[in-house]
Amino acid sequence: MKVNRDELLSYGDVTAKEIVLTLMEEAIKSSDPYEAVKRALKMKDDKLIVRGKEFPIKGRIYVLAFGKAACSMAKAVEEILGDKLEGGVAVTKYGYALPLKKLKVIEAGHPIPDENSMKGALAGVELAKKVDKDDILLVLISGGGSALFCLPEDGISLEDKIKTNELLLKSGAKIYEINTVRKHVSKVKGGKLAKLVKGTLISLILSDVVGDPLEAIASGPTVKDPTTFEDAYRILKVYGIWDKVPESVKRHIEKGLKGEVEETLKEDLPNVYNFIIGSVSTACESAKRKAEELGLKAYILTTTLEGEAKDVALALGSIIEEAYNRNRPFKKPVVLIAGGETTVTILGKAGLGGPNQEIALSITRKISGLRGTAVLAMDTDGTDGPTDAAGGLVDSYTLEILKKEGIDIEEYLATHSTYDALKKAKALLITGPTRTNVNSIFIAVIGVE
Repeated sequence: MKVNRDELLSYGDVTAKEIVLTLMEEAIKSSDPYEAVKRALKMKDDKLIVRGKEFPIKGRIYVLAFGKAACSMAKAVEEILGDKLEGGVAVTKYGYALPLKKLKVIEAGHPIPDENSMKGALAGVELAKKVDKDDILLVLISGGGSALFCLPEDGISLEDKIKTNELLLKSGAKIYEINTVRKHVSKVKGGKLAKLVKGTLISLILSDVVGDPLEAIASGPTVKDPTTFEDAYRILKVYGIWDKVPESVKRHIEKGLKGEVEETLKEDLPNVYNFIIGSVSTACESAKRKAEELGLKAYILTTTLEGEAKDVALALGSIIEEAYNRNRPFKKPVVLIAGGETTVTILGKAGLGGPNQEIALSITRKISGLRGTAVLAMDTDGTDGPTDAAGGLVDSYTLEILKKEGIDIEEYLATHSTYDALKKAKALLITGPTRTNVNSIFIAVIGVE
């Protein structure tokens, strides 16, 4: 991870921003998928041990990894299992591949699935079917898995799935709502992958979903699913896109409503075990510990942050203002940390940006003039929206700089052109691929001299 540190620290509240970057790097380090697997998975005396639970090795061991952290997780498994590993497949985002010894690596599209997403999913399905009753399939799941491991139901083309996905992403629907629809037009989501495995299936999961519900992470390919075709239909109606989705998707959901096609998995399978090995809570806790090591008081506000990004920013900004001006509910200097997943509702044509960039730009309105204050909002995978930025890092000078550049912040927020605005203020956070994904994090350093 190479951060554009020099650019970010070229002006303004440099000390506060340095602290923010230090805490951010600690949070990302703690979420490292390679280390998470190493902590969770052991092999001893022909047994696999996952978080203290033992699984005897009777046959072959295969690995199926998908998500933005697929290669990092698979690399750790290769090292732990050595010659015991038979082989497998890893499907990850373009630019996120790492060389692996025994697994075939397929790079695919995210956040919009592509032909390689289907290729990866088909390879995964074939691998799952190959697992015999004495074999073990290790499934390594991380954020981005929904798009990267994509296989539409019969009668639904990839183009139709992509259009449905695009409509959902632009509608302002929450990630678990998007995944509810995805599961019901997919051959592998909602526990359908688990149904294919005759042997023991062990999933190691990095959570990128608020609250860590197993059924929502990567659309829950290995767990039972509480959502129904009725839920999928309701979500499409509530967000006003039922009449916009392709006919093939509507037909499939209508068949599901009538009970003419199979529902997602509804019961626990005795051969399937799921373990969460990392989440945004881990990242937030690590940032808090690092802040305390630096001699600062630090508080985690929440790890379930949700809502419209620019409005969430105003609420968080109001807390920062209160702490700065009135020393309540926290006395400055202080560090405030949050994790979660915000959304951006796009109505009409939109510019370039992402939810974390939107938080960063929006919050400049609240922290302007609060010297010694800096705020970071980033997606832990290093990619915020369809951009090369992880998010933004702003301070008490950013709004003044934007005004000098002739930027009307309200106009840029209204058109979701946050990337261009932050770029002009040298406030874009560029990290490159972090090879992890545990939601988004928000770090505010307030009133540091």
